[in-house]
Amino acid sequence: MNGYAVVDVEATGRSPWRHRVVEVAVVQLDAGLRIEREFTTLVDPGGPVGPTHVHGIAQEDVLGAPRFRQIAPWLLELLAGRVLVGHHVTCDRAFLEREFARIGVALPPVPLLCTMRMARRLLPEAGGFGLSACVDAAGLGWFPAHTALGDALATVELLRHCRRTGCTEVPLPVRPVVPWPRLGPARSGRSGEGAPLLRRVAPLGPWPAGVEGPRALIGSAGYE
Repeated sequence: MNGYAVVDVEATGRSPWRHRVVEVAVVQLDAGLRIEREFTTLVDPGGPVGPTHVHGIAQEDVLGAPRFRQIAPWLLELLAGRVLVGHHVTCDRAFLEREFARIGVALPPVPLLCTMRMARRLLPEAGGFGLSACVDAAGLGWFPAHTALGDALATVELLRHCRRTGCTEVPLPVRPVVPWPRLGPARSGRSGEGAPLLRRVAPLGPWPAGVEGPRALIGSAGYE
């Protein structure tokens, strides 16, 4: 059993068919929901970044960021054999599926686990079931919303909360029932090296009510 892959994507719009991923994060968890590895980067969508007022990503922020093809080998490795977890996970899955399809890779079916679905039953007092409302209702504190890694880590905490409060929907990790696709590394530039990863980092809260946390800073990110 390989555990879980908690995912979040920020995109240039709402349609996986017409819009592109502009940031992605994956947090790997073991069967006990302990963090094994984190991955995140901004992604060059090859065009406008879309609603900056929502995701906080400006056009200049993606200068020098990798294209999706360049990070696809890492993403395939991170997702292989894991239950895919997200807050409204079918949306994240759809964006990833379309991005892989654009480079000729069929993303195999994997078990899905949606924290929004769990929260509807376990957090009826939330009022709304967006990630921020659910995190607030669960008393989990402030997080850098609409950064891919911030949302993914908040989803991890929400998943743990749901398990503690009696959720019985968390499926066991399973091995893929079909061969998992593999990709060789994509190269760019005269040096033959891939584009560097660009990671948005924002400090965690909690912050006082009504106080907006600091804007995420951007720096290079390694991956092992």
